[in-house]
Amino acid sequence: MLTTRFTQAFGLQHPIALAPMDPASGGRLAAAVSNAGALGLVGGGYGCHATLQRELALAGDAPVGCGFITWSMARDPSLLERALEQRPRCLMLSFADPAPFAARVHAAGVPLLCQVQTLDHVQRALDVGAAVVVAQGTEAGGHGFDRQTTMTFVPEVADHLAAHSPQTLLLAAGGIADGRGLAAALMLGADGVLMGTRFWATQEALIHPAAKASVLPARGAHTLRTSVYDIVRGRDWPAPYTGRLMRNGFIDRWHGHEQALQGLREAELRAVEAACEAGDADYGNVTVGQAIGLIGDIPTAAEVVARTVRQAHGLLARRPGL
Repeated sequence: MLTTRFTQAFGLQHPIALAPMDPASGGRLAAAVSNAGALGLVGGGYGCHATLQRELALAGDAPVGCGFITWSMARDPSLLERALEQRPRCLMLSFADPAPFAARVHAAGVPLLCQVQTLDHVQRALDVGAAVVVAQGTEAGGHGFDRQTTMTFVPEVADHLAAHSPQTLLLAAGGIADGRGLAAALMLGADGVLMGTRFWATQEALIHPAAKASVLPARGAHTLRTSVYDIVRGRDWPAPYTGRLMRNGFIDRWHGHEQALQGLREAELRAVEAACEAGDADYGNVTVGQAIGLIGDIPTAAEVVARTVRQAHGLLARRPGL
């Protein structure tokens, strides 16, 4: 066990949280992470009542949280109400101003987590009373900024919190897939980590097995930040957010040719959706971060938690005074 302020505040055994990835982080995965002594979050994604209700139900009695893409959820705030009705362990907001929804989360007595990519984002999270700030580096899979790495951003955020809101907890996110990353995050000033890509490649994740297998021979350099899948799906992500994905045939064809893709969006969307359904990683999106270079198997989520903590504990124990 590794005890930190995060484990104490949330009653956890391990300072690890599951990123609420859409669609990977369903109820089974979130429950598996929570049942292993960490914090599982169901991905609310772009917002669908039926999917949200199903996945929260699949989590059963496990104490799981929920996370939303804030700007998308804002189109139908009843999704937030639906989630809060389930008494989630926490509520995470990412990728837009949390202010319009923070008061409702606080009123429900649910801890608010805010994912941030800049120090301005950090201060906004403090202004709205976030209990936890999740500092996301550009290595992370999925959406984020192409600015600062986890190694430099996390200690900047730690310093800001120490000066302005020392009671606020800090999780590090981006490129963390094993105990080395967890140990490093704690040394950088974080109270724990939020892991996505490593849990994306687990048995419980809602990802086609063939797509999961495709990341095993890959390296971190095989990913890049792009907007092509957002364009083909008609998702109007605000600038400067882009998504980090594993490079494939679709990206090679359209990255750098976004204007031409706009004109062929309908036909390409059909091809992309068919590829995702079939697990064709050459045309369907494989939304993972640079941590794929650290992944060599598809274990259970519980195995990931146990391995990560065991490795981190061993590393930290070998350094006197830590």
